Amino acid sequence: MKTAFTLLAALALPLTALRAQPAPRPLQLSDLSRLRDVADPQLSPDGAWVAYTVTRADSATDKRDADVWMARTDGSQNLRVTTAPASEAKPRFSPDGKFLSFVSSRGEEDGDDAQLWLLNRAGGEAEKVTKLKGSVSDYVWSPDGRRLALVIRDADPDSLTAAQKAKKKTAPPIVLDRFQFKQDIDGYLNKQRQHLYVFDLATRQLTNLTPGAYDEYLPAWSPNGQQLVFSSKRGPDPDRHDNFDLYLIDAKAGATARPLLATEVPECAPGYGSRPAWSPDGRRIAFVQGGPREQLVYTLHQLMVVDVASGAVRALTAGRDRNTTKPQWAPDGQSLYFLLEDDRATSLARVPAAGGAVAMVLGGAREVNDYALARTGQMAVLSSQPQQPAEVFGLDKKGVPKPLSKQNDGWLRGITLGAVEAIQAKSKDGTAVSGFVVKPVGYAAGRKYPALLRIHGGPVAQFDYGFSFEWQYFAANGFAVVAANPRGSSGRGLEYSKAIYADWGNKDTDDVLAVVDYAVAQGLADPERLGVGGWSYGGILTDQVIARDQRFKAAVSGASIANVLAGYGTDQYIRDYETELGTPWKNPDVYLRVSYPFFHADRIKTPTLFVCGEKDFNVPLLNTEQMYQALKSLNVPTQLVIYPGQFHGFTTPSYVKDRYARYLAWYRQYLLPTGTSAAAGRP
Repeated sequence: MKTAFTLLAALALPLTALRAQPAPRPLQLSDLSRLRDVADPQLSPDGAWVAYTVTRADSATDKRDADVWMARTDGSQNLRVTTAPASEAKPRFSPDGKFLSFVSSRGEEDGDDAQLWLLNRAGGEAEKVTKLKGSVSDYVWSPDGRRLALVIRDADPDSLTAAQKAKKKTAPPIVLDRFQFKQDIDGYLNKQRQHLYVFDLATRQLTNLTPGAYDEYLPAWSPNGQQLVFSSKRGPDPDRHDNFDLYLIDAKAGATARPLLATEVPECAPGYGSRPAWSPDGRRIAFVQGGPREQLVYTLHQLMVVDVASGAVRALTAGRDRNTTKPQWAPDGQSLYFLLEDDRATSLARVPAAGGAVAMVLGGAREVNDYALARTGQMAVLSSQPQQPAEVFGLDKKGVPKPLSKQNDGWLRGITLGAVEAIQAKSKDGTAVSGFVVKPVGYAAGRKYPALLRIHGGPVAQFDYGFSFEWQYFAANGFAVVAANPRGSSGRGLEYSKAIYADWGNKDTDDVLAVVDYAVAQGLADPERLGVGGWSYGGILTDQVIARDQRFKAAVSGASIANVLAGYGTDQYIRDYETELGTPWKNPDVYLRVSYPFFHADRIKTPTLFVCGEKDFNVPLLNTEQMYQALKSLNVPTQLVIYPGQFHGFTTPSYVKDRYARYLAWYRQYLLPTGTSAAAGRP
């Protein structure tokens, strides 16, 4: 049951603080269930409160449960708002601040379709205000608070209801005719789409603004409440391109959407999470623009502003060679806030609306994941640092962060973490490669430790100054961790990112090995006890590394692919394959080049643990099975672990915990001689 705001959480804090705290200890795997994932800060219109979500592992259901919390921005209160077993997401304040809305699937027959709920902040129970056959994937309040724009995904006409499943009805055959016919989590893609609707709160009337064979994303209301801007892929066959465009539409039945810009580059692509933002006077829209189609995921995302009437576009971050995201206008309309990615960091920045120098609002060695801005000028950020999981902070006028959510404070007080140091090494060709080393808990200078090279996914992503449970788990068990941002990573500009275009495993292998060489030269990593591993592209590059270099005594390859020919048509990246690599029948040499580990599997001598989710459509299981079979045939020590029902990102807490335990056991088996303690190191 949902209840009005309670003071129980706030009252319990002083009592907890008075209890004697145990001496700090190294992190344990059981601590994973105590870690709280804080996300999605949203400020009330008056700036007095910030709502956010807290996700935790529920051991009773073996699921992750998310609840809505609220904290006063003066730091005086921190309250849990929702307590039901089903998760709540996307908390949003109404424009007058009287209501707090969220989406949740609680009470739904199949537990999948998320509906819109409304909570009166004056008290009482939350009310379900939509009863849809589809699912609300996104929504925004109109400026007057009378309507909401909803993005609703169609119900699957071929899926069985819970009642039909109980009667053991037979599911119909899956019939597909789309160019891209599968997607991780969504599964096989039929004619389901997600459309933009307007929902009237008083009458509960729902109006579909965009019927048709398209998907709509990221709507934003004009300040006068008459129009909406949104992102969509259109054309004769949207599956064949990635060109998301911005469209304008009147917020009334029968309206026709018109493109705001006619460009060949994507604007506000949903995977990048940047909603377009109207200026306070309604004359301009800020958005994030990608690059040409051939640059794919390697492209830069620049902050742009378009004049709604004339269509004139101004680039506000041109020439900076760094990614931007999440633009918001300052209340006076004279400047814009946004997140700016750089080497290993993401900062909150500000730029004049007319163009000019970029100023840092909150930067340094941290990862600013998200932020919120009230019309009063009050700001809140979601920020993480190497020794601090992501939490919500308020920002004063000088940009100094003040803790507000404090969800992991008690957890942190009881444990000792490994020291995290930023490093830079030189690759074989002289390219500077950034990364981190994490020293084992109890580190003693002058000793060499078993070391694990961990490789990030993407490939266009980066290891950053945020908190990593994985790194700290290995450090708590006596291992040094070496983490590299090789070419292909983001944060270092376009040329650095696209250096591996159609050439996976070449320069990026040199780069990660250079960081390992650095750790060995510094006397931290024992060259005789090296392990390697990663997930997704981190697993792909792990396969490349062990096929090209035999120094590693143990490897863990998660959700990887080594034979890219097998990926064509079996995963969700068909557009990427045909753009970057071409088609297999025209460019077999390119496919063979990036498939080096599979076609040179006989060069692999490293004992390797292969791991994948059963239902992964991102990097499907068959790719992992192929490499496992290859090493098994070659009599290289190997093991395959498949997690039932899991997609590319695992959601079942016990499986996440089990995966970490298997990683550690595998590394211990091959990196530690019998009876040797990892923590002891070697002089």
